[in-house]
Amino acid sequence: MADGPTINTIAERAGVSIASVSRVLNGLPTRQDTVAKVMKAAQELGYVRNAVARSLKSRRTHQIAFAMADVGNPVYLAMVRQIQPVLKAAGYRLVLHSTDAVVADEIDVLHSLGERYVDGLIMSPIRVTEDHLRMIATARAPVVVIGLVPDGTPVDNVRADSHAGVRLAVDHLHGRGRRRIGFLNGPLDTVPGAARHAGYREALEACGLPYDPQLVEVGDFYREAGAKAARELLARRPDVDSLMCANDLIALGALDVLRSAGRRVPEDVAVVGMDDTELAAAAWPSLTSVDLGSAERGRVAAELMLARLADPEREHSVVTVPPRLVVRESTGGAA
Repeated sequence: MADGPTINTIAERAGVSIASVSRVLNGLPTRQDTVAKVMKAAQELGYVRNAVARSLKSRRTHQIAFAMADVGNPVYLAMVRQIQPVLKAAGYRLVLHSTDAVVADEIDVLHSLGERYVDGLIMSPIRVTEDHLRMIATARAPVVVIGLVPDGTPVDNVRADSHAGVRLAVDHLHGRGRRRIGFLNGPLDTVPGAARHAGYREALEACGLPYDPQLVEVGDFYREAGAKAARELLARRPDVDSLMCANDLIALGALDVLRSAGRRVPEDVAVVGMDDTELAAAAWPSLTSVDLGSAERGRVAAELMLARLADPEREHSVVTVPPRLVVRESTGGAA
């Protein structure tokens, strides 16, 4: 061993083929268990420096990026808390991008994959444009999308079921005797805004309630926007007896307005949010919310990324995480 370890000795120590060692040390896609065996053997034999040099030469970074609309939104924090440990266990670092939901910034992140600053990208855009789809289809590194993309898009995709989630919320309110169910939504040109509006209309129809545009207010997915939307809807329809909110931040803004107006929750107006973030349980009163599986979507997305890196030719996966209603004080507590 005077000349130091070789590919042959590493293969023998790791119990894998010479070809597998070569793929790992050159940063080529390889099964994660094989990578672990080879790197362990290389370290034991003192080959770590050479392995790192070859990895740099092949432009493998052992970094994965996560691009999200708003780093301060608890939904994305829940995703990060699941994505990071999955990737870390496989030897990858996580790089965060907060795009403020600006399409141009998201397209720029996709374009920069050609510079190989990361080995893959997990992204959660709230607007999906033709530019997104074109860049995803031609991306120079693996991409996993958390959110809804058109069926047949060549990308690994993790989805929430907003339609079913809104149906759970409206059914719950209807079951509690509410008949004038208002809806506070985010922008309709976003994926969640469009899906939740459609789900609201379908849920009303299923309950035998008419759709009344006077009971709908469109704003944005922030607490301040939720407060503004609630004020406008209450001014227009003071007889509203419940509010279905497109996310928890909107719902918190609505709770602020209802308290200021002296409207009791849930006695006068019941309130339901979506996402079941940590803020829902901490709200006053505690907020009934639809859990859309943010943490689970993050975990699944990270696992799909690792699977794609290990086998670039595998078929694309579409995984839908089912929703769950969490009942709290804002609708009267558990039945």
